[in-house]
Amino acid sequence: MHSNVYLPEDFLNHVDSFLPKHLSISDFIDACRRPLRKSIRVNTLKTTIEAFQKIAEQKGWRLHPIPWCQEGFWIDADESVVPLGNTAEHMAGLFYIQEASSMLPPSALYSDATETFESVLDMAAAPGSKTTQLAALMNNQGVLVANEFAASRVKVLHANIERCGVRNAALSNYDARVFGGWLPEQFDAILLDAPCSGEGTVRKDPDAMKNWSLDSTAEIAATQKDLIESAFHALKVGGTLVYSTCALSPEENQNVATHLLDTFGDAVQAESLINLFEGADKATTPEGFLHVFPQTYDSEGFFIAKFTKHASVTSPDVKKKLGKFPFSQLTNKEFSDIVTHLDQAFSLSVPESSVLWKRDNDIWLFPKALEPMLGEFRFSRMGIKIAEQHKKGYKWQHQVATALATADAEAVPLSIEDAREWFMGRDVRPEGLSGKGEVLVSYNGFIIGLGKWVGNRVKNGLPRELVRDKNLF
Repeated sequence: MHSNVYLPEDFLNHVDSFLPKHLSISDFIDACRRPLRKSIRVNTLKTTIEAFQKIAEQKGWRLHPIPWCQEGFWIDADESVVPLGNTAEHMAGLFYIQEASSMLPPSALYSDATETFESVLDMAAAPGSKTTQLAALMNNQGVLVANEFAASRVKVLHANIERCGVRNAALSNYDARVFGGWLPEQFDAILLDAPCSGEGTVRKDPDAMKNWSLDSTAEIAATQKDLIESAFHALKVGGTLVYSTCALSPEENQNVATHLLDTFGDAVQAESLINLFEGADKATTPEGFLHVFPQTYDSEGFFIAKFTKHASVTSPDVKKKLGKFPFSQLTNKEFSDIVTHLDQAFSLSVPESSVLWKRDNDIWLFPKALEPMLGEFRFSRMGIKIAEQHKKGYKWQHQVATALATADAEAVPLSIEDAREWFMGRDVRPEGLSGKGEVLVSYNGFIIGLGKWVGNRVKNGLPRELVRDKNLF
């Protein structure tokens, strides 16, 4: 029990004022003081649900399906020796440790299983749980713009995108209020998981409510209203917008959703989420929003609202000054040369949904769907860097292994001992093997990195931000 969870009296009185009649404040308090069930999401960019279930069975992990996310599971695992985050499967991106409720917003965006979106915006993306979930739902097709306002969190966002094999993302680092003016009617779908008071996260963070007040909630709500307006301007006519928070107060939730409806009138329509999954009616508001309390599904508290844009509205007028774009497209000859060398080195190809660009001697793979935005917006990172060009050829980059190689790619298999060394950033000497040139390395049937033969040693190519140094599998 988390008996030390701080729940201010003013906050409890506030919750009691809007708690649905079928829920009790005593159950709310009890739920807030219970530790969260651990949950994970299988990353289908790297593996299948069925294959992961077999891995879990071998490891003695017990999986329990999360009803609103086909790839999501509550997990019972012994972490006394090795935390889930230090398993080879996690470090290779086969799964993401993600709270169950936070899987709801992307699931709501893709509630129609036949829906495909060419361009998606994640307005507040770090640390990357929903971004990587969206990328998997997109199957790495189209373009996913992942924005994060806090510069200190962009590095974590990029590391998670890299680990999970995402190649269709473009990262930006702005106050998300800029999108409505800079990229009006650009996106087929937008997720605004808005910065909030975090009222629903006390089961994970006992001190989440230490600085709570109604005044601070009102200040946060003012920012959220600006953000949801920006999102609506950036959305194409016919597009889908999902607004979510991990807050509980109506000021940050229903009131913000109502603000959007009041501001844009007939141009916007709320879509009911009552049929999102079996049991969704337990959390559905009269407006069709989901208002999840900690005791509803034994999870974090969350709020999700979904909208469709039916008509154009006048977007904010901005003056753009972007400067010179530092990339150039490869010539046909350069493109053909890259394709040939990539095939010769790893039997890999450039995906049809991607294009190659060059900056100095660096070769980058961009999603094709990003091209209409290149002259309209400045991104901090686009697509993936796949190679550095030298006089004698190419030096391939780690993301060739994470984002282009599939499980059946030819690779040097490592023992468990060598795989541990690999994830600690050290070179390995696979027993009885030697070779030359750059090579993919694998463990237990999945690709874990890119190295280079030096005699009978494979030189480690793992990026520093992905290196682990203790409590490994």
